[in-house]
Amino acid sequence: MSSTSQRRRPSEEDERDRAALVRERRGRRSDEERRRTRATTRPSPRTRPNRRAEIRRRWVALLSVLTVIALVYLLFFSSMLGAKDVSVTGSRTVTADQIRAAAAVPVDKPLLRLSTDEIRDRVAAMPGIATVEVSRSWPSTVEITVTERTAIAFFDSGPGGDGVHLVDGGGVVFKTVPARPAGLPELKLPKVSADDPVTRAVTAVLGVIPEQLLKQVTTATAKTPASVEFTLSSGKIVRWGTAEQTDRKAKVLAALLTQDGKVYDVAAPELPTITS
Repeated sequence: MSSTSQRRRPSEEDERDRAALVRERRGRRSDEERRRTRATTRPSPRTRPNRRAEIRRRWVALLSVLTVIALVYLLFFSSMLGAKDVSVTGSRTVTADQIRAAAAVPVDKPLLRLSTDEIRDRVAAMPGIATVEVSRSWPSTVEITVTERTAIAFFDSGPGGDGVHLVDGGGVVFKTVPARPAGLPELKLPKVSADDPVTRAVTAVLGVIPEQLLKQVTTATAKTPASVEFTLSSGKIVRWGTAEQTDRKAKVLAALLTQDGKVYDVAAPELPTITS
């Protein structure tokens, strides 16, 4: 084959030159292309972060955190909102000072850290107190509202006993007095206690009978919770039974008392009896 017809095989040097030329062409960009690239990568004025706004946001966040910390300290740890006054309402025979002493409210302790339940329990443990409500009154007052027990009867512990005791409508013995109180019936029971079913039955009856009838009762007794009876100032005995059907029993008894007799039984008001 002739030399003109044969293809010249590229030398190794030619290959290197060709590769270098290709790399040069690939890496070469026109000035306009470079400007376009810079334009697309450079942040526009609208998207560029506003440093002042960012600093302002950080200050607002910091102040918010500091405000929360200050409020927590003020409410839970500072004496500025601590207990300085104790207001007592509803007291009559139990004095306000006695209730404050029993409440034992820590002076200057933050109101939110006070346990109103514990204060209530301490006051409720007083013998003459029936119910207690405790609340906070900002900025620095604890309000205590009490309902005192009301005596509905009394019992005398007798010779060698510890005196005359007042009993409320729930059978709770809450006060000792030096003499028998006028206008209250006497309980004639082997045991007087709020835990005793017979005591609770008797005081329940005394708590529901009409006031006009209650004023005539001098003594009340029972052997079982369903056998309550009492003696009137006239000497007549009334067998009342339970505290149920109070209105009907009262009406029947009012009619029976117009007749002569000694014992008036209205335990079953549909079948009342009178015995001499």
